Amino acid sequence: MNKCGTDARVPGSFRDPSGFLFHRDGTLYRQVNLAYREDYDLLMSAGLLEDLVSTGLMIPHEEVPVRPAEPSRAYKVIRPERLPFISYPYEWSFSQLKDAALLTLRIQRKALDRGMSLKDASAYNIQFNKGRPVLIDTLSFEKCRQGQPWIAYRQFCQHFLAPLALMSYRDVRLGQLLRVAIDGMPLDLASALLPARTRFKFGLMSHIHLHARSQKRYADRAVDITQRKMSRLAFLGLVDSLGSTVKALKWRPRGAAWADYYDPVSYSEAALAHKQQLVAEFVDEAKPKMVWDLGANTGLFSRIASATGALTISLDADPACVERNYLDCVQAGETNLLPLVLDLTNPSPALGWQSHERMSLLERGPADTVLALALVHHLAISNNVPLSRIAEFFHEICHSLIIEFVPKTDPMVRRLLASREDIFVEYTRQAFEKQFKQYFTIREVVPLKGSERALYWMTREGCRR
Repeated sequence: MNKCGTDARVPGSFRDPSGFLFHRDGTLYRQVNLAYREDYDLLMSAGLLEDLVSTGLMIPHEEVPVRPAEPSRAYKVIRPERLPFISYPYEWSFSQLKDAALLTLRIQRKALDRGMSLKDASAYNIQFNKGRPVLIDTLSFEKCRQGQPWIAYRQFCQHFLAPLALMSYRDVRLGQLLRVAIDGMPLDLASALLPARTRFKFGLMSHIHLHARSQKRYADRAVDITQRKMSRLAFLGLVDSLGSTVKALKWRPRGAAWADYYDPVSYSEAALAHKQQLVAEFVDEAKPKMVWDLGANTGLFSRIASATGALTISLDADPACVERNYLDCVQAGETNLLPLVLDLTNPSPALGWQSHERMSLLERGPADTVLALALVHHLAISNNVPLSRIAEFFHEICHSLIIEFVPKTDPMVRRLLASREDIFVEYTRQAFEKQFKQYFTIREVVPLKGSERALYWMTREGCRR
């Protein structure tokens, strides 16, 4: 038995009495509490865990002989596979959230076949690993109580169905409401926001509109769910109905301001080819295990990094770009690329109880290497962020940086300045280098062929600061 090490509870793992996650000596463990003993034994003996892991629907774990973090409450300690990057539902594209929803229902179907059921259907129990959604919470299952309704039905509708419906029928940006509604989209709000025609869609009428009305009716009454009966056939029908409703939801991007950014009309073919070559060379020199591509658009340069074997987090503020990026990943079977919706000027903050349940973007770094291509002029000119603050930000999030400087004479910058006064007297290449040299050592700088742009490779080692 390992009796060494200091335990650190994972801040977001405290709500479930069945167990919790903790770190010891850099290793992630999950304590299974005595309260969950019966359900855990059934999970193992029924073969459900083995089935889910073997089909790639759930991360694996192994029981380990280490000292529990809280011995008085412990039944077992397990070591789950540790994921290299954690993302959240409010950072997913429409199709990512939809795939996570369908995965949850598929798991529920399998659980029912083994005499078990999901006791929660939280979107936060799903992560994207090797290009596909997987369940990460081993303690999400309980013995199926014959005749009782699905206890996680409301949570599924709030975490998956309601936001997907709003994204599909109103505006894809409404998915960002999940940053505010951390426990899921309130169904009464979703019902009020959805267009009237959704009341003629059986699934949405049943699972959102009538569901919201039922919640309101029983809001002030104690309801004993053990007295509510649901046959197995009805239970399966509910799961199938939810699946059909989710599958019917569609969203097709109509294009975006920067969706055609890499079109040769706006970006010279020679410059683009040279830029691709340089990024490949710089990434090869940096040899990162994890890359963040900030302002990734549809992931053209993300794929250069991911092709080296580095896990590449492909971030962009435009939901249309991220949607296209993700669908391309799925079609190509890519396993080292994770597209996410994230606005660098307002990145995901720390959220939840004591602001510790969900990590900020900065808490999930630093990355080994960051790509910041055709980005600085947007931050400096479109968003009025001083170069000094931009340099400081990049110093916080990475060990090495591949960054592009785009001068005011570039057509794209002229486009940004066309509708506003040029107050950016300090936006020069000299000022850019001066600010970044305070935090980084410039290893290489190469002018891009056919343009006035320049590509830099910088590292934090040996910087003056």
